Amino acid sequence: MRPLIDRSVQKLPCPEEPLLQQARQLTQDRTAHHEFIDRIEAFHVIEVQPQRQEQATPRRLCVTALNAERLTRPEAVRHLIGKTGAHISLLSEVDVGMARSGNSHTIRELTGSPGWGYLYGVEFVELDLGDAEEMRRHAGEHNACGLHGNAIVSGLGFERPHVIPLEENGRWFAGFDGAQRRIGGRIALAARLADAPRPLWIVSLHLESKTDPADRRMQIRNLLSALEQLAPDEACIIGGDFNTKALPRGERERPLLLEKPERHEPLFADLREAGFSWTDANLALPTQRDGPSKKHPRPFGKLDWFFVRGIAAENPQIVPALDSQGKAISDHEMIAVDLVF
Repeated sequence: MRPLIDRSVQKLPCPEEPLLQQARQLTQDRTAHHEFIDRIEAFHVIEVQPQRQEQATPRRLCVTALNAERLTRPEAVRHLIGKTGAHISLLSEVDVGMARSGNSHTIRELTGSPGWGYLYGVEFVELDLGDAEEMRRHAGEHNACGLHGNAIVSGLGFERPHVIPLEENGRWFAGFDGAQRRIGGRIALAARLADAPRPLWIVSLHLESKTDPADRRMQIRNLLSALEQLAPDEACIIGGDFNTKALPRGERERPLLLEKPERHEPLFADLREAGFSWTDANLALPTQRDGPSKKHPRPFGKLDWFFVRGIAAENPQIVPALDSQGKAISDHEMIAVDLVF
């Protein structure tokens, strides 16, 4: 697996089409997967755009997290972030140069008008137009860049940005059901607030969806090992889509979501052992919803979480991921929490 990545660029390089075509011909050979990770420069850098005008870090800091489902609606997500008053937003499933999201740099569209800064790390290079439905919807189109990843968005300043690879087993290389072939693996994106009253690390994370609790635990252990190198004694918040699909979903079982989640998802035990807590940073309510195109079976699950260490968490919220007309902008709700220095 790649080491921690700390080299920053103003613009991520798009993979060259001949290289992607070569990868498409070898997707049944998982042993070739690591070769392509090594050869694609976008997997080895972080795109960093500073904020237009740096803001002072407040004593009470609102953080939100959202699986943005390709970030096809950057203006609606911007409005949602603004409505919460968030100082920092953690985003996953962010496209750059994908036909399904208009071949745009979605994170720049999101941050440009308010002058926010952002960090962006690549999780996958997409070899297809997307999943089976997206391939039908965008048949005949072409990806301008084919990047998909995580972002941190804020008007505050950051330092020491890192991409933390969590797994690179090539699970997506051959795709699923004849679609969505990908190079890459799940990542976390981490950085430290530049002028906080005391050091505070911010981590945007997306764990694998097509796997089991043991594998998710392995990904968290890889994250914690990296944080032990980067921030062994410093405060930290981790937020995002943990894909905790094994947790109970019945209404009567909801108290167990916060009380004893490690019985179903052992990653909680590892996070607790590393000094993280979650009871004050989350609500015992589902975070799935029906999205613009994806529908989920009932009852919905709680997949999105915050974990905090070394700082007080208050006022956890689940914010409906709806635009100003009440239309869904994602198949996940936004989560929010206040951190108090």
